[in-house]
Amino acid sequence: MPLLEDLIEKLQWLPGIGRKSAQRLVFFLQKMDKVKVKELTDAILRTRLQLKECSICHNLDEHDPCRICSNAARDKDRICIVEQPSDVMVIERTSEYKALYHVLHGVISPIDNVSPDDLRIQSLIERIKSQKIDEVIIATNPTTEGDVTAFYIAKLIKPLGIKVTRIARGLPMGSDLDLADITTLSRALEGRREI
Repeated sequence: MPLLEDLIEKLQWLPGIGRKSAQRLVFFLQKMDKVKVKELTDAILRTRLQLKECSICHNLDEHDPCRICSNAARDKDRICIVEQPSDVMVIERTSEYKALYHVLHGVISPIDNVSPDDLRIQSLIERIKSQKIDEVIIATNPTTEGDVTAFYIAKLIKPLGIKVTRIARGLPMGSDLDLADITTLSRALEGRREI
């Protein structure tokens, strides 16, 4: 069954999808209404083709600048630094944070050959220097790489005279922001501390 095997193989390209999960998805898709399958494939293609990186914060959106950066009601004197666009979505679900973001698109990881130059750190520094920013909140994941990235960024920002805080450790060590529940994440934001 070359068609089934081909789709099973391609679904394994997705993170967290092994062979068994891919196989279950393939057989589920075969039972789905053809109209729904078309809607799903169209949504995947539309999202891939129409989403772009915001030229200010590097979040993903259909617009550039993104809806958050162009929202006049947002607090413009704070920036929350996150690893990935998915982290913005998680924090936004808390409805607690009403300021700006900066997405790094990764963390410093010598093992994976990711250096500070591979991240959106330089544009962050330029942004902080050109805007009136009172506080930078670092919301990297509580992992070794997240900690290294947080301290590296804090070391760059501190001499600029800007308050640098880190979200509180309500999140367990080694976990990801997108796995946290809303209450834990809200408390972590409220309990942030200066670095």
